[in-house]
Amino acid sequence: MEKTVSNPLQNLRFLCGTIGLAATLLGMQTPLQAQGGGRGAGRGAAAQPPPTAKAAAPFDPTGYWVSVITNNWRTRMVPPPVGDYRDIPLNDAGKKIAEAWDPAPDEAAHNECKYYGAASLMFQPTRLHITWQDDQTLRMDTDAGTQTRVLRFGTAKAEAGPRTWQGDSVAIWEARRPGRGANDSPGRYLKVTTTNMLPGYLRKNGVPYGERAVLTEYYDLFQDPDGTTMMIVTIAVDDPQFLDRKYIVVAHFKKELDGSKWDPSPCSARW
Repeated sequence: MEKTVSNPLQNLRFLCGTIGLAATLLGMQTPLQAQGGGRGAGRGAAAQPPPTAKAAAPFDPTGYWVSVITNNWRTRMVPPPVGDYRDIPLNDAGKKIAEAWDPAPDEAAHNECKYYGAASLMFQPTRLHITWQDDQTLRMDTDAGTQTRVLRFGTAKAEAGPRTWQGDSVAIWEARRPGRGANDSPGRYLKVTTTNMLPGYLRKNGVPYGERAVLTEYYDLFQDPDGTTMMIVTIAVDDPQFLDRKYIVVAHFKKELDGSKWDPSPCSARW
């Protein structure tokens, strides 16, 4: 499955164009929420029901997407050896688990999906299929591990059920601060906060995150000069159990014309 880009200049452009966005979004102490303007704002819009998440979308995230591995190729495309947790701010408890990892117990317990949980899924080589499940819910399927994430918009907080690999995700269209991020362009991005996850792995070699981990993601789209549509996902994991500080990575996805290369595969604890 084709999930890499070989042009170094294009890779550099992707990276340089996203470092500022990642720093800006994750450095915000009180990010502004979307104001729900749109058509009719200032002309009696208050008397109308607020637009649905689908109607208020500042960009269209739907369709098929493929990972573009422009950074951390060594640890994303090839499972690293046991004990390789460089670049991940593990505390002593996390290091102890990572250094003792063995895939055999996970296989025996049918826990091969520990690397396919929400906190690590978007940083893997994978294809995405994003659709609107309804006007307030985005559905995201991955061919890696054959996983499904459900991103729910709205202020009503559903009662938490049993923990799952993908947890409970709350989404919101959030406004950028003027003059900050995405080359100072105006508009909004998609923010997703995920909790209630089963404990899993940040890397396939057993680098852990715990059940109290909180995943925060920021999705944004831009068009390359050649017309290619790219999606940038800034990923931040907070885990008081196994991390000393926030773990932040940036993933890139390229939009595909259709699902002809869609290739679902089961979870695997090894290769």
